Amino acid sequence: MAPIKVIVESGATKSEWRVLGEDGREVKRFLRAGTNVSSMKMEDIKSTIADAIASEGLERATGFYLYTAGVVTPYIADELENHIRSLAQFDEIEIHNDLMGAARGACGHEPGIAAILGTGSNTCFYDGSTISQKVYSGGYVIGDDGSGAALGKLFLADFIKGLVPETIASDFAKEFDASYPGIVQGVYRSASPSGYLGSLAPFILRHYSHPYAKALVDKNFQAFIDRSLLKYEIARYPVGIVGGFGWACKDIIAPLFDKAGITISRFVKAPIEGLCEYHR
Repeated sequence: MAPIKVIVESGATKSEWRVLGEDGREVKRFLRAGTNVSSMKMEDIKSTIADAIASEGLERATGFYLYTAGVVTPYIADELENHIRSLAQFDEIEIHNDLMGAARGACGHEPGIAAILGTGSNTCFYDGSTISQKVYSGGYVIGDDGSGAALGKLFLADFIKGLVPETIASDFAKEFDASYPGIVQGVYRSASPSGYLGSLAPFILRHYSHPYAKALVDKNFQAFIDRSLLKYEIARYPVGIVGGFGWACKDIIAPLFDKAGITISRFVKAPIEGLCEYHR
């Protein structure tokens, strides 16, 4: 059965490719290098896409749908579309940013609020086809409330001041470089500071039964509620949560959101599953 739709959801480190056959069923899936227009050369991104289409024999597909980080202007989308159109005679090509991928992955064809909770965080209101409202995240330096990186930042801010309880601080020193120079290296000089901060989140979550860790985790999610989600019509529309960190914390998030009057439509570990449903 000839594949007809190619769906790609890409972050900075990896891209997930799914191919849907004529009956809408998945006939192929594979991984390739990630694509982020903000941090990668356009030629490298084009090469990654071209190699995948050629090596997987996707030239006969009729639709190509790409969701990738860094598509912030129509010019970028047009450049990628023109490149993809030169590779095969697709009847339909769509290029969107990763926030649209999260919105469609979480909400499908229904209106709702999409919330990304991964290493970083982001939100938008999605009307069922397009994003019509957005509260800017600010990134890990001045924003990303509710994310794994934000939680790591809160923890380290306490740790370097000696405010973390001894039992947790001792455990931390066994797993990480807890020296001040080591922390500075991770936060300011590592290849991915946000990734370093986010890598601390699983450790903190393992100590959630401790009052200190519970308060820190809850504070992080409460900031996400107060500073981002309450900017939307939460009484009218449900929130779909996308991302591995949100998925891991769903039992923590649910009561906090309920207390704030927020209805959760679904938790989605990875947008690609919902995107396949959307494009069937």
